[in-house]
Amino acid sequence: MNEYLEDIVNRIAEQIASLEGRDRKRKAEAQFHFLHGIEHLLIQLWKGTKIHDGYEGGVNKRAGWYSEHPQYRDPNLTYKQTIAAYDGMIALGLIQETQRGYFNRETLEGSITRFIATDDLLSLFSEVKEDPFVFIKPNLDAQCIIMRDDVDGHKKQVEYLETPAVTEMRDNLRLINRCLAKHYPDIRIKDDDWMPLQKRIMADPDKRPIDLTRRTLVRIFAEGQFDRGGRFYRGWWQNVPSEYRRFITIAGKRTCEYDYSQLNPHMIYFLREKELGSEDAYSRVFDGEHRDLVKEAFNAMIQSSTPLIQEPNDIDLSEVDFDWAVLRQAVLDAHKPIQDMFFQGHGNYLQYVDSVMAEDIMLKFVKSDFAPVLPVHDSFIMHHAYGELGELEEDMRRAFHGHFKKDIKVKEEIGVMLPSSFDGKDWHELTFEEKVHGPPEYSGWESRN
Repeated sequence: MNEYLEDIVNRIAEQIASLEGRDRKRKAEAQFHFLHGIEHLLIQLWKGTKIHDGYEGGVNKRAGWYSEHPQYRDPNLTYKQTIAAYDGMIALGLIQETQRGYFNRETLEGSITRFIATDDLLSLFSEVKEDPFVFIKPNLDAQCIIMRDDVDGHKKQVEYLETPAVTEMRDNLRLINRCLAKHYPDIRIKDDDWMPLQKRIMADPDKRPIDLTRRTLVRIFAEGQFDRGGRFYRGWWQNVPSEYRRFITIAGKRTCEYDYSQLNPHMIYFLREKELGSEDAYSRVFDGEHRDLVKEAFNAMIQSSTPLIQEPNDIDLSEVDFDWAVLRQAVLDAHKPIQDMFFQGHGNYLQYVDSVMAEDIMLKFVKSDFAPVLPVHDSFIMHHAYGELGELEEDMRRAFHGHFKKDIKVKEEIGVMLPSSFDGKDWHELTFEEKVHGPPEYSGWESRN
């Protein structure tokens, strides 16, 4: 732990203990968990100062949560000492509760307690000189293989049996995560663009704001099976809008992004031993006029295990002059060779297949060059040289061919160029400060890289 942050943790612990009026000090084990609870709460808010104003941390105040699912929980985070840390920080005026947590045992729905830093805590954070985005290191020992299943109509994390195959998957992902942790991924945007981008991302309830400390991955399986789902999640770059991904850097260097062209349609056609053909899978519906909407419908119809007679909740038809029945039938008519593949719940299996290819691609570069690959499901971001030399495209094609014995088109885009000068000046025209610190409008990125 950072020495300044460690000092803050110890000072807060002493102040809370004084407020508690304890007759005896906590035993060594309890004190360890108490300090860990304070650190857990502080770390959330410390990095939150860099994410957006008014960042809310979270704490689960339900005692049972701390003993459920030992495969997933932090063993050093205990109910008694975490709540003691939380209540103490409230009493000291360091944090303020913004939302009281609740849990409905009948519906199995709920929300954890939310809190924010007060001005007093923000003042303490000002003593810490390091940037939390750089300083906070990923926990490479944390559980990275997650299983979800439907429990009483809700998707929940469930426990699973440890097998040699699971151990191998975990070992592979920890190798990938060690590489990601060593090579710092960032996004080179102007300081003034940071907050507007965060607000835009937070407007989507399914996305989280950019937290540059989240630079490792977990692999999430579905339906309680290890051949369903399996995609890689929780990398901060996966929440970045597509037009901003070209500004992603790795270890301060520009990147490239390659993605599979129409991956799901190709996989479905090849699984039925059919050919998709040269015409775009989505543009062949309505002559390409509503391609994005058709793509959403196509994937929803592949994912669903029911006929989807009613319009899916996440598809918006308010701005078109046709209803769901028309769109549904148009997709079916355009894809008659694979009509029997719709509404069979194949989506999670297809995700498993593309996750196996993603693991193959990431491992290849980690094992050969210890080079990081940032996955965004069916696309991959790497140092620009792997795109310019054709290595990333070649390996993506190889991974796909290994599963389907067929070829697929791969699209590429090179990321932002990192200039050695700015404002139209040559290097010799720059001031000493400009040469040392770079363009002032990118000071956040410059300081981290």
